[in-house]
Formats: sequence, structure tokens, C-alpha cells
Amino acid sequence: MSRLPAIVFRCSPPAVRLAALLRLGAVAACLAAVLGIAGCGTLGSFLPSIPRPSFGWFGHSKKPGPLPDIQALVTPQLVWQAQVGNAAPGLAPGVTTDAVYAAASDGTLTKLDLRSGRSLWRVNTGRRLSAGAGADATLVAVGTAKGEVLAFDSDGKPVWEARVGSEVMAPPLVSDGVVAVWSGDGRVYGLAAADGKTTWVYQHVNPPLTVRNTAGGSLSRGGLFTGTPGGKLVALDMATGSLGWESSVATPKGATELERIADVTSLPVVLEQQACAVAFQGRIACFDLTRGVLEWSRDISSLAGIVADNRYLYVTDDRGSIHALDKTTGASIWKQDKLAKRQPGGPQLVGNYLGVVDAEGYLHLLDRSEGTLAGRLATDGSPATAQPAHSADMAIWQSEGGTLYSVTAR
Repeated sequence: MSRLPAIVFRCSPPAVRLAALLRLGAVAACLAAVLGIAGCGTLGSFLPSIPRPSFGWFGHSKKPGPLPDIQALVTPQLVWQAQVGNAAPGLAPGVTTDAVYAAASDGTLTKLDLRSGRSLWRVNTGRRLSAGAGADATLVAVGTAKGEVLAFDSDGKPVWEARVGSEVMAPPLVSDGVVAVWSGDGRVYGLAAADGKTTWVYQHVNPPLTVRNTAGGSLSRGGLFTGTPGGKLVALDMATGSLGWESSVATPKGATELERIADVTSLPVVLEQQACAVAFQGRIACFDLTRGVLEWSRDISSLAGIVADNRYLYVTDDRGSIHALDKTTGASIWKQDKLAKRQPGGPQLVGNYLGVVDAEGYLHLLDRSEGTLAGRLATDGSPATAQPAHSADMAIWQSEGGTLYSVTAR
């Protein structure tokens, strides 16, 4: 997604927080201003969090460019849409086998039928929400900026509340009796789905300057795969939190902390025998699923995310170009840059096509074999809160303007 950078500095001691919305081109000025805050010391004592400083940081206007001309080969099919309330990044729909859960910033939590979009229930959690929704067949969880985790059963009844160390940043993941929660202090918590008690905590050493991560992680066969600041991909046991392996997607480089940001901030892709991830100001890399051994890597920088089909791995880079790479070797298949000025988000499979949602809410469809633009769908004019989810042949996403979409294409 394309977002204006925002920096949250945490200083200790004393505990000081400064949150500033930055326009592209003002990052350096803000950093210089923060260095003047009494009691904060040097840049090395900060743990900043910067969301989506993509599309060249300094070189692009925040206003998207014109829509490119296309020769439409397919019309995206809107399966359904529903109003669920305005939402910010970190509020992404949770999709199960038969339902979709959507959380809004004002605290509204909605359950909808996966196939029809019909609202099954809607509750007010009583809190402003910063992350969610994450769900399985029996439980749905959301989080707040105060570190509260709220769990509800499949009928919308409150089950328990818990607290983690700081703001809940990403949609929780619910699986095998555990709720995985990402907090702003860099920790991943494993909470018992039955009562919310903490069963394990994983903490990674963070660099001084990081990109705000609202993605969370991916589950596969009892493993939890998540990216970290500093360019690592880690595989955890979902039940115990024990570390299976940790591998480097990218290595921080540069003379300044700003140049050395190399964070994995989007969802990893877990394939049959591979786990793949991409880092900002770094690389895209695929690893052996069981051992974490590097199989291949390419110098592509991204905050938006990756997705795979049976042949290719697709990624939106931080300049707005979309790439298709061979899954086994990383070789380039095609590159599409006609949407670069539209600030496209992370890719997702949409029926037989590849789709990206741009900064003005347009869904663009690309031919998976050649990368040509094949179709377009206008929505409510606002970007998606996260990389779209996938279920069967549908892409499902939530807009910042408050609409939940289910779309396919054949």
C-alpha cells in the first residue's frame, strides 16, 4: 500500500513518545527535529516506526498519476460488497472457510457470510481498534492501541480480554488453540485461545530505526512465519513459540540508520517446500521450508507484499512496478511498470488473473503469463487497508473508506 510516512519514536529513559505525520520529502527534516528533543539522546536510542515510506521516499508526489490506457480483456466480477466502517492499516479482514470478519477503527466488529456478503452479526467492542480481525472457526480476535486483545466467539459474544506489552500492530492469527499477537515493542505473543493467558513470547532484537509493520504472519502446518525488523524471516512453532529457524532476507547497508532500514514488513508466502519473503531496501528471497536454507534471492525492495501461484511469485516493488519471478530460480518472467504512479499495493490472485489495488481504490487486473493490463474495477476511492486476502477464486479486501469487497475474474 502507499501511505504517507508516520514516525513514532520511543525513548528510554525517560519514556517519551513523539508521533509525526511526514510528507514524502520531509523525513530527514523530521529526524533532525527529533534529535533536538531533550532527554532522548542520539538516534541510536530511538525505536521509530515508519509506515509505508515507499515509491522513492523523496521522488514522488503523494497524488497518484493518471490511469493508464488499457484494452480490457476481462471485467472483474463484484461478488459482493458491504459497509463495515472506516479502517486504518492494521485492520484487515479475517477470512475463514465460511465467514469474513471485519473490524473498524471505531470498534465495530462485523461477521459476514463468505459467499453472499450477508451480515450475520455486528457488535460494538467498546474500544477503538488498531488491529484485526483474526479468526478461526470458533474465535475472532482484535487489538487496540493500548495493548488490549479482545476475543469473541463465533456468535459475537465476548469471551476474554488480555493485554500485551504495547499497541497491537497487526491482525492476530488464531489456530490450534493459540492466538498469535504482534505488539509495537517488537514482540510476538502466543495467547491461549481458551482464556487469553500468555503461553509464550518471542522477542527479536530490533535495530534503532524500523518500518511500522501491520502485516503479521503466515501459518502453515503448525508453523508461524513472520518477518522482522533488520531483514530476518523466522519460523516459530505456533503451539510453543520455539524458534525453528531464522534466516536473513536482507542485510542492512548504508552510512545512516535511515539507509540501513531493511525490514520485512509484508506477509511471507509459504509454499509446499518454500517460505519466501521480501524486505524494504533489501531483497526478495526463498528458503527451504524445513531448514531455512537460502534457495535464491533477488535485489527487489518492497513494503507491499508478495503472492504465488503454481508457477510464479509476484511482488509489487517500492517504485510501484509489479514483477513475476520463477518460483524455483527467481528468474524474471515479466515486469509491469504502467501502474507505478498509481501507487499499487500488494498483489493477490483474482480468479485467473493477478490483481492490485491502487491508492484511489481501483482494482487492476494483470495477465499472469505476460503482465499485460487486462481489466479494471473502480471502488469507493480509498486504498485497501492491507494486501487483499484470498479464498477460492475471490480476492477480499477492506478499504480505508469502510467498504469490504469480494471480487473474482475469469
